[in-house]
Amino acid sequence: MFLDTQPNTPLIGAPNGRQQLDTPALLIDLPAMTRNIERMAAFARSRGIGLRPHVKTHKSVEIARRQVAAGAIGVSCVTMGEAEVMVDGGIPGVLITSPAVTPSKIARLIKLAQRARPGDVMVVVDNPRNLADLAQAAGTLAHPLDVLVDYGAGYNRTGAATQAQVLELAALVAAEPRMRLRGLQSYAGNLQHIVERDRRSAAAAGLRETVAGIVAAAERQGLRFEIVTGAGTGTHDLDSQENAFTELQAGSYVFMDAEYTNVLASGGQPSPFEVSLYVQTAVVSTNAADWVTVDGGTKCFSTDSGVPLVARGVDPAASRYAFFGDEHGKLLLPADARPALGARVEFITPHCDPTVNLHDAYHVVDGDALVAIWPVDARGKR
Repeated sequence: MFLDTQPNTPLIGAPNGRQQLDTPALLIDLPAMTRNIERMAAFARSRGIGLRPHVKTHKSVEIARRQVAAGAIGVSCVTMGEAEVMVDGGIPGVLITSPAVTPSKIARLIKLAQRARPGDVMVVVDNPRNLADLAQAAGTLAHPLDVLVDYGAGYNRTGAATQAQVLELAALVAAEPRMRLRGLQSYAGNLQHIVERDRRSAAAAGLRETVAGIVAAAERQGLRFEIVTGAGTGTHDLDSQENAFTELQAGSYVFMDAEYTNVLASGGQPSPFEVSLYVQTAVVSTNAADWVTVDGGTKCFSTDSGVPLVARGVDPAASRYAFFGDEHGKLLLPADARPALGARVEFITPHCDPTVNLHDAYHVVDGDALVAIWPVDARGKR
């Protein structure tokens, strides 16, 4: 049924299908994505650390299955909707990384935990009141609700702000028979995009030291954090050091984008991961003297991290994209390099996660062939 609604379905397996797509189209380079999945899984194994990748990047059951098959111990989800999609898709080890606070979210959490196997749904808490509400709701479960204490990591988007608050919450969870204390979450999103590697490394080391101190203090109180989860694509190689974390939540490595490619290439080393996500557009107007117009604008690309980068179709070094409205982009380039009307131009996304959430489907390509179309299953799921 899904494929019946996709205009590009007839091109699956057709010769040169990539160049015939109805645009704009979100593309996955399948060989590159597969290598990224395998590289991160191999890296985690080599460091003796678990991998629970964040599905907020791809929102896809198919990609989550491939990550688990490669060795991931589960997935991380930021929204209840993402978690519901993953559990219903048969994905194990689902960690919900943002507190479930409102009555509707708590009710959905309990229903989800009832559908899943014991231990396959975990949630974080950062407030005693929320903990009490969750405990009351968990009384209908046949098994205790699995809980991690969320530490704000100095960023404080969510999470307890101090070690004392973390320990207080952990003690409350451990004393609650309707709950099972599983561990500690400490995710510092603000560290992931620090471009200078030395600065990023120093900031990550400081957080690891703090996390290790919290874990040690908990042990002195008889509280065991079986799981210590956090880190992201930008700090994956740093936060796998010194045994502070037991698992990584990296997500964007599977696709990469303009910003993360710049971050991971800093320090004189190439990025270990390849760009595997692109948006293909078509040139829809060539009448202006200084640019051509493509059919991809602010409803096609995220706008929080700069502009898309040209990947192929025209010379990336001689061309520059500018947003030109909801559905259009301006491609500035020399007169002698102007593409023809209808020509295809592919772009690297500025920020992969929010770009994915603007599209219904992935067009999975291998070279010039369209090999599959996958739904963005959790698009818009809150």
